[in-house]
Amino acid sequence: MDLQIISRDGEPEYAVLPWAQYQALLRAAGVAPSPEPEAATHIQAESEQSSSAADLPSLSQLGALREAKGLAVAQLARTVGISPSYLDLIESGAREPDAAIRRSLAWELGVAGWRGEA
Repeated sequence: MDLQIISRDGEPEYAVLPWAQYQALLRAAGVAPSPEPEAATHIQAESEQSSSAADLPSLSQLGALREAKGLAVAQLARTVGISPSYLDLIESGAREPDAAIRRSLAWELGVAGWRGEA
C-alpha cells in the first residue's frame, strides 16, 4: 500500500493514500465506495491555477518564512524529520533538499511549494 504519514509536532496527523486504494479499503470495510468528490477536483484545479512559479517563494526565503511563523530551527527541523544542522545548511544555501523535504517544509510553513521545484 502506498501510504504517506504526515506528522505535526512529532505525532501522526494524517494518512494519505491513492484514491483507488482508499476505495478498496471502503469496499473491504463494507462501505459503498463514493465517486471522486467534486470539491477535491475543484480544489486541485484552483491550486494548479493559483500556484504559478511566480507566486511561489524561493527556497532562499526559507529562513524568513520560518522566523515569520515563530519557529526555531530545531523545532522546524524536528517536525520535518531532519537535523537542525541540515536545516541550517538548507537555509544558508549550502545544501539543496530533496523533493520530500521540500514538500514537508512547504507544508509546515503553509506555502504551496517552492519556485523551481522539480
